[in-house]
Amino acid sequence: MSHEPPMRRALELARQAWGRTHPNPMVGAVITEDGVIVAEGFHAKAGEPHAEVMALRHLGRRPKPDAILHVTLEPCCTHGRTPPCVDAIIEAGIRTVVVGATDPNPAHAGHGLALLRSKGVAVVEGVLAADCADLNLIFNHWIVAQRPLIALKVASSLDGRLVPAEGMSPWITGEAARANVQEWRALFPAIAVSVDTLLKDNPRLTARLPSGERCGIRFVLDRHFRSAGKTGFNLFSDAYNDRTIVVGLQSAVRTADLRWYEAEGLSYWCLPGGPEDFLANWIARCALEQITGVMVEAGPRLAAGLLEEGRVDYLLAYVAPMFTGNPDSPVWASSAVGQLVDPRVQVFGQDALYRGYLA
Repeated sequence: MSHEPPMRRALELARQAWGRTHPNPMVGAVITEDGVIVAEGFHAKAGEPHAEVMALRHLGRRPKPDAILHVTLEPCCTHGRTPPCVDAIIEAGIRTVVVGATDPNPAHAGHGLALLRSKGVAVVEGVLAADCADLNLIFNHWIVAQRPLIALKVASSLDGRLVPAEGMSPWITGEAARANVQEWRALFPAIAVSVDTLLKDNPRLTARLPSGERCGIRFVLDRHFRSAGKTGFNLFSDAYNDRTIVVGLQSAVRTADLRWYEAEGLSYWCLPGGPEDFLANWIARCALEQITGVMVEAGPRLAAGLLEEGRVDYLLAYVAPMFTGNPDSPVWASSAVGQLVDPRVQVFGQDALYRGYLA
């Protein structure tokens, strides 16, 4: 039988926990017997049973001799909040395991598979491996680099402009592309904007999905705390304002500013060092706080700063099929040098999303 159809179903199951498993990966699993799926499971959130265990529970009986477990990520072989999945697989009597991606942790990669093989379990590796790895791009980076994945999201015209000409729609991209942005907002534990974007655009930075609204951490990168005392902004006054963190320099802060943020129910980080250290120290603080990934919805200045300092790990670039004819609009990456590694291209309406790790 082809292992791809059940693995595709396992991927669908894993995506049901989209953005809800941090710092754990999203994982899906299915059990087939006689080529038919008889049980399914996925990891819902950190601390709850893993996908393999959930599939075995849903089976509710001893698997048949020909049973095959398809799982999107190599089963764990160490004890964390839950016992090792390899133990559950062996104890259940599963004799064949099909795996999508291997464990990204160099200290663990392949160990779970080796343990299964040592117990007589047949292992098939690499089924839809690229899709399975892509599912957990935040987790993979966090495990290997031990710092958050910084993803830069931009939307521009074919000539790289961020603002349409006067008289055009205020949106560069269409409705389908903007809906996809909401999906990415739901995936990332945190979203960041500059104080300029806050003051100019008054964003909400929530993920508005058909299933409802979700909100993670919302950073306002404000080196000199210019936002202190400013009212009427969604990030400061909506139902999620306790998830807003204003980030500035310790050298620029005033006691009155901090008292104002506190009175508004907002949090703040006062970073050491000067402006030249600001982005590096912010990312380091995110790592300290166990924030595994941040999507930066950047204007031209912040995008340029991140790119010039080499702080961008991943790029989400939406491109609309137009030339704006607006010479006054900034170009978001006019001096950037680099390329995407194994880029993925997706089409949403008339717009295209180019995404991938930035070399």
